Amino acid sequence: MRILVSGAGVAGPVLAYWLTRHGFSVTVVERAPSPRRTGGHAVDLFRPAMDVSEKMGVLPLVEERATGTRRMTVHRERVRRPVRVDLSRIFGAASDRHVEIMRDDLSEIYYDAARDDVEYRFDESVTGISPDGEVRFEHGAPRRFDLVVGADGLHSNVRRLAFGDESRYSTFTGAYLGVLALPNASGLDGELHMHVGVGRTAGMYGARHLDDARALFLFRSEHEPACHHHDVPRQKQLLRRAFDGLHPDVDGWLDELDRTPAFYFDSITQLRMDSWSRGRVTLVGDAGYCPGPAVGGSTSVAVVGAYVLAGELARAGGDHERAFPAYERAMAEYVHGSRAAALSAARTLIPTSRLGVHGLAQGARLVAALPAGPGRALLRVATRTARVHDSVTVDDYPPSPTAPRAR
Repeated sequence: MRILVSGAGVAGPVLAYWLTRHGFSVTVVERAPSPRRTGGHAVDLFRPAMDVSEKMGVLPLVEERATGTRRMTVHRERVRRPVRVDLSRIFGAASDRHVEIMRDDLSEIYYDAARDDVEYRFDESVTGISPDGEVRFEHGAPRRFDLVVGADGLHSNVRRLAFGDESRYSTFTGAYLGVLALPNASGLDGELHMHVGVGRTAGMYGARHLDDARALFLFRSEHEPACHHHDVPRQKQLLRRAFDGLHPDVDGWLDELDRTPAFYFDSITQLRMDSWSRGRVTLVGDAGYCPGPAVGGSTSVAVVGAYVLAGELARAGGDHERAFPAYERAMAEYVHGSRAAALSAARTLIPTSRLGVHGLAQGARLVAALPAGPGRALLRVATRTARVHDSVTVDDYPPSPTAPRAR
């Protein structure tokens, strides 16, 4: 059975890995000319995604590439005295199994896990999908597949072709995310420096294996400005305007916008669809149910979704009419919980008042200061994110005995 996967970020390679382990023939197409190696931005893997990574045999590599961020210093707008926090205690209280890793590092690990067993075609994208499974490509000749999976992110091309315009399914949360690479002039090693004001939060962090650093920007906007996700000059303009005057450190980070080798900007948008499947086509990860980049644990949801989709297809013997509904049922509670958690996290990370700014800093300090037991209890009461991820249980889908073995 031949399955086409569009997208080689995180969900795509994980899905390809498990599909091959269940005996399916997999082709992955990716618009980028090659696997991304710039590091990307930091993402979180919570317990269920860590479990999937362990089943894949790549957990040691994931832990080896962890950012190693252990300390956080929070500077509040117009407040001279910073708050210093032991992040390792907060992470330990938030989830019983968690790691922070750069997104491109994670993608590379998943890609390497099955690249010898999967046909990868870079610099390629899907331009048409027929009901009978014929797929047309931007560069290559048309080919026929039994199933097509969109794993191509929030602005999914496969979703547009199969389900229609993105605006029908996207819900703007009222916030934006920006990330840029910049020189690690401060020599950050395991540290996160944050500047928090009303409606805006900026931070700079390094990873122990990277020579450079990342600056992260989160800000609120009452209205979604007209800005296409490929309009980089407009995105940089919006970012400069949103953080004007927050702090001289932040001004210095923004000075790198015109020199940065890696830049990401997008609205924090949730995808809300009644179904992620239509005919021979289904969606996985952000393409189908993005809870909100940076605030909803979307990377963990994508990893688990890819594992479950492959497992349900194997359980149904490749019958997508049975497998796709089973996949959606298995993921529904996790997806809905992640959406709610994302909205809660956004309110915390991007305070809407000076009281919220104060609460963010003091709350983090209190959790870090408490012993592990009370700290975990307080964090679970205060946030939904930890509860959502730690409560997820995933079925076991044994791989086919004749399929390629995990490396």
